[in-house]
Amino acid sequence: MKIGTNPAAAGAPDRRPTKAAMSRRTLVRSIGAVGALAALAGCTTSDEDPGRSVKDHTVPGNGGHDNTHGNGQHDETHDGSGQWNGSDQGDPNGDINTLTSKAPLPARFRAPLPIPEQLKPVRRTADTDYYEIVQSAATAEIIPGLRTEIMGYNGTFPGPTITQDPGRRVVVTHRNDLPVPTVVHLHGGTTAYDSDGYPTDFLLPAETYGTFPAMPAMPGMPAMSDPDALVSRLRRDYTYPPQPRAATLWYHDHRMDFTGASVYRGLAGFHIAHDAQEQALPLPKGSRDVPLMIADRAFAADGSFLYPALDATMRTTPGVDKPYANGVMGDVILVNGAPWPVMKVDAARYRFRILNASNARTYQLALDGSSEGFTQIGTDHGLLAAPLRQDTLVIAAAERYDVIIDFGRHKVGDEITLVNRLGSGSTAAVMRFVVARATKDTSSVPATLSGTTAITPSGSMTQRIMKFHRGGQGEWLINDQAFDPSVSLADVPAGSTELWTVVSDFHHPFHIHNATVQVVSRDGRAPGPYDHGWKDTVFVNKGEKVQLAIRFSTHKGRYVFHCHNLEHEDMGMMATFRIT
Repeated sequence: MKIGTNPAAAGAPDRRPTKAAMSRRTLVRSIGAVGALAALAGCTTSDEDPGRSVKDHTVPGNGGHDNTHGNGQHDETHDGSGQWNGSDQGDPNGDINTLTSKAPLPARFRAPLPIPEQLKPVRRTADTDYYEIVQSAATAEIIPGLRTEIMGYNGTFPGPTITQDPGRRVVVTHRNDLPVPTVVHLHGGTTAYDSDGYPTDFLLPAETYGTFPAMPAMPGMPAMSDPDALVSRLRRDYTYPPQPRAATLWYHDHRMDFTGASVYRGLAGFHIAHDAQEQALPLPKGSRDVPLMIADRAFAADGSFLYPALDATMRTTPGVDKPYANGVMGDVILVNGAPWPVMKVDAARYRFRILNASNARTYQLALDGSSEGFTQIGTDHGLLAAPLRQDTLVIAAAERYDVIIDFGRHKVGDEITLVNRLGSGSTAAVMRFVVARATKDTSSVPATLSGTTAITPSGSMTQRIMKFHRGGQGEWLINDQAFDPSVSLADVPAGSTELWTVVSDFHHPFHIHNATVQVVSRDGRAPGPYDHGWKDTVFVNKGEKVQLAIRFSTHKGRYVFHCHNLEHEDMGMMATFRIT
């Protein structure tokens, strides 16, 4: 097997904006108090293992890195704890405050890694699989001995995994038993506009007043309403056509102004799309194909989620307390809903589908206790053309990596720790693997993974500039415009390819719906080491200009693009575009 490597490139200066911000606006919802506690559905877990516990109740700081998503040369110095010791220039977490848990933090590497339940269809036809999900409140024991109230798909965090087989359509009926409206977005999906999860297309709970949101004027934006919103009450069918490529997608709440709070409380799950080409490859399968949802959270003394919302009921006033307007980070690292878990593994190759489901935190993942590193085989929108060796993975909010970790060269009893070099204290470790069994491994990683090709930019392509920046009153804007459903910043022909240049004054994960993206350049230079393949979320460094080739789907209608720092998104950094 031939695996490519990544060259280093030149650095970039540090440009840090002044901290500021507040709630973007007061949103009139007038929602009745309705909801029910649901029983927490069980997750299957990996085999239990006591692991080697390391007590660490340190309040985290933030390590730094030097533009590792772009062309930044960085010093990969690394101590035994997994803490990043390089320069703090360009640190994507450096301007974001971390919430400190009031609950006592558990010892690390004690909890077995949960594996989200795989949802079974309630009905199948010749070409369609039908699923049902209830969005409900529930309680979960995340911190040992304490109960945490969550908002969950089928009452679980993460929600159940939906699998989409080659050539098959998926219809998911969602029932909203929560006391607030919700919106379901299939992140990375190729989807018709009415099932994409436009942020005002509410699924209302049973007892509500009104049918669509109306918003008064606030600093930086006018009063508005959205009469074009497609609003449902209690139940809604979301229809997903066969996906064009095998990919690790995920579904999450996308309600206007409250996405940060709802995802933080648990409304997120995996959606795995397959195709025939991927299924024919000799990659690890079954129990050795493992989804990993990484998310940071903080906990109050009673075990509840600690989130600095201006309105904890999520009914009227959006936004967060001023110190957290740059984003919300927590001091507890969860993987599949468990704090710093441990997973027993065979001495064999494993495929891990890694998702950063954090609101704002960026990670630099590395393996302590192994010289093998990661073999990257895919990214947001599916397999790479060929496998790529990565010593570290810088993963911003909403990005995904598809990687192989080969435990076959380790002996039984070896411990390999997944660490975060952009963390310190309690955020420096993510989870641990313990090699528990010798076994025969018939999997392999072929030299050719897919037939994907790079887009060649041409002068005939429409070019646009999208400026992501903070406004004069602390709001987050795109091209001087806070989100307004009635304003389209781009009308694009169905199936077309355009060149967009995203300009940023802060660290912003750029995400676009119903399109696939290739990175063309960063500040006029080559793409960075983590830019390979087809993506839907691209990390843009502070002060950087990133040129993107964006191929739009043939589904027509209105969609959005936005920053996937969820607090930025909630406070205006989102815009409509239309596929015509």
